[in-house]
Amino acid sequence: VQLQAFGGGLVQPGGSLRLSCEASGSIGSSNLMGWYRQAPGKQRDLVAVKSRGGITNYADSVKGRFTISRDNAKNTVYLQMNSLKPEDTAVYYCNLVSRGYGYWGQGTLVTVSS
Repeated sequence: VQLQAFGGGLVQPGGSLRLSCEASGSIGSSNLMGWYRQAPGKQRDLVAVKSRGGITNYADSVKGRFTISRDNAKNTVYLQMNSLKPEDTAVYYCNLVSRGYGYWGQGTLVTVSS
């Protein structure tokens, strides 16, 4: 299984970005896809995850600002990030859990700064 993430970059506070991540390979029909992030000097934390069946879970810090969505036909997960804050600056990692195994993408840097 491989995960390819796109969409990071530099944005001003209050701005928006959309991340996408496409999974390829032997992906089970029942899986969980989502995003984690890691700021400098901090641990990797959950941002949002969504099951193939549509169940979602968000970190409290992003509720109401970020939206996770999936295109199951394309094995792709998206993260729409609005009202970005400097504290959202981090490397964002795509994650897939399938058949008891977890997989990570290469990470994409999001920098929120004026």
